[in-house]
Amino acid sequence: MVQRVQYMERLRAYKDNKLIKVITGLRRCGKSTLLQLFKRELLESGVPSGNIIDINFELMIYDGIRDYRQFYELVRGQMSSSGKHYLLLDEIQQVEHWEKAVNSLSAEPDIDVDIYITGSNAYMLSSDISTLLSGRYVEIKMLPLSFKEFLLFDHLPAEWSTDDKFRQYLKYGCLPAVTTLPQEDSTVNDFLLGIYNTVIVKDVVARSGSRDVALLEKIVRYVISNTGNIISPNKISGFISANEKGNGVKASTINNYLETLEKAYIVYRVNRFDIKGKEQLKTLSKYYVTDTGIRNALMGYSDGDMGHVLETVVYFELLRRGYMVFIGKWYGSEVDFLAVRQDTRKYYQVTLSMLDESVKARELMPLTAIDDNYEKTILSMDKTYVTNHEGIIFQNIIDFLMSEQH
Repeated sequence: MVQRVQYMERLRAYKDNKLIKVITGLRRCGKSTLLQLFKRELLESGVPSGNIIDINFELMIYDGIRDYRQFYELVRGQMSSSGKHYLLLDEIQQVEHWEKAVNSLSAEPDIDVDIYITGSNAYMLSSDISTLLSGRYVEIKMLPLSFKEFLLFDHLPAEWSTDDKFRQYLKYGCLPAVTTLPQEDSTVNDFLLGIYNTVIVKDVVARSGSRDVALLEKIVRYVISNTGNIISPNKISGFISANEKGNGVKASTINNYLETLEKAYIVYRVNRFDIKGKEQLKTLSKYYVTDTGIRNALMGYSDGDMGHVLETVVYFELLRRGYMVFIGKWYGSEVDFLAVRQDTRKYYQVTLSMLDESVKARELMPLTAIDDNYEKTILSMDKTYVTNHEGIIFQNIIDFLMSEQH
């Protein structure tokens, strides 16, 4: 098990705090392993094994525990020793109304518990649950592997260059389990499609009440095909309706499906931000698929998509670094990403290469137009001695991903 340092630090920061720690993220992104790493750390720090209650609700041994009362009795029955107990509850969304039991365990004065739970969809933090647990939980959003974390698995040939390994990262994606598989297209693709189908069936269809899996698939493929482009439910509705020989699909229906895909963490929506007006715009957004491997398994590999894949990687890296990320709108021009954190903001353009002067001019144009003094960067795969243009930074994407977070 490779340490996920960023997330372990968050868990350590909240350890022994009465807040319920809720770890969310795409299936197989590493949540269960994170809990096991944390359990190992607890044991190494001297916590008795009897004081750690570790339950994974996807295991058959707990298949009969689907009601919150059963769940509560199970946990209380394992509290046989004195002192603080650490509850590690994996994929807790399998238990109906789990929040009632967790709320009670957290509030009861006669027990001392520190609670950590994971879940693979945002329905587990719906408005009703958030109201019940209001002020008593903190959400830790977990993403698949960064490129730096990917390299720690050391599963690729030693003679491969960093560039070779980066191409593999782009191709097969960043789910930790991929690093344990034979690095061949058929094996990896079968695994990734299995994850995708599980997400669609368990975290979208079952939880949302949606039944039209075929329509969901069409929406996902449309989003993938239009990575980096502004899209809307109306655009998707028009496209699908035009290809369905007159069978129309309402924009409101498309919007509901997009929201369910977001709640399963398979896509992330990026809203636009009016830089001049300093306000978030609620219409027209971009969507990025969380894992490039799943994207490629669904749509195939193509060099023509490389720019959009790189854009996806940069977007999620900015999220890992703690930024809120928007599409920057400056009058009639657009910046790929406006990254905001506390009182800092940064602008990023992402492109495959700027060796073509027309591409270089196109990427520079929106950044030079913005008349503030925040840092502006163009990321590309170029390797050149030219590092800036009138204060706008040029940086290689791999160097950016390998740099210390800032």
